[in-house]
Amino acid sequence: MSNSKSKTSNPKSKIENPKWIDLHTHSAYSDGSMTPTELVGVARETGLAAVALTDHDTCDGIAEFLEAGRRARLEALAGVEVSVESGDRTVHVLGYGIDPAHGRLRSALRELVEGRNERNVKIVRRLQMLGVRIELDEVKAFAGEQVVGRPHFAQALVQKGVVATFDEAFARYLARGRPAYCDRFRLEPAEAIALIAEAGGVTVLAHPYYMGLSSDLVTSTLARLKRAGLAGVEAYYTEHTEEETRLYVEIADRLGLFVTGGSDFHGTIKPDIALGWGRGSLRVPYALYERLCEEIERRRAGG
Repeated sequence: MSNSKSKTSNPKSKIENPKWIDLHTHSAYSDGSMTPTELVGVARETGLAAVALTDHDTCDGIAEFLEAGRRARLEALAGVEVSVESGDRTVHVLGYGIDPAHGRLRSALRELVEGRNERNVKIVRRLQMLGVRIELDEVKAFAGEQVVGRPHFAQALVQKGVVATFDEAFARYLARGRPAYCDRFRLEPAEAIALIAEAGGVTVLAHPYYMGLSSDLVTSTLARLKRAGLAGVEAYYTEHTEEETRLYVEIADRLGLFVTGGSDFHGTIKPDIALGWGRGSLRVPYALYERLCEEIERRRAGG
């Protein structure tokens, strides 16, 4: 897959066609800069026809978001982005149409956040006991506004010269069974998919480009997740090239998955990514939102 990314500037005018959407956004309830109400306001001003809130591992902003959408007469969809682990890779799944008050989902999300924070402190202590001079703040610098995870520890170890490569960091320190590994509460992809379904939603694999896999491995991963209940793949995404978008659409068609898309908007946290536009060239058709809503209703009806 190509690694070159288009860096088009943000347009100054509104989106020409009102039937564009954005199904991947974040608010201040996770790692964005805007309140859910402010996010809806920007979506309305931009001319979007529908928007979804998909905060990391939390549903806390959804009630405000849906109410703001109702007042603005904008189609607003409840969502969440859940970080799960598959082997040594972190995979993100998007849950759409969820009940934000669902008890088991909210409990699992709280445990994810608490478990990850506790685990990060333990990893720092273990590395220090192994003679590695490292502090949690150094690791957080690699995460930026993202949730801190083992990949950021690996980046810090490479930067400090403790290891030569990302893979070596896992092989020597961070992989399961290695001296700095610490377990935590986690959801496997299949568990997250089942929990989202229990909460009335459908699951989509987020930004497949970030998995760093060949097209064949992306295909096999999606096929495996589909057997666990995965419904779609985020083919339209800010960091996807046109070539990659076509590839993911083709794979989805081949596997019988639908496609979605979004900018991964964070407000001023990522100022080069505009709501609905990404870096300027992103366009997510409204028809994909309609297809997603049909799938949510079909699954709720037991289809």
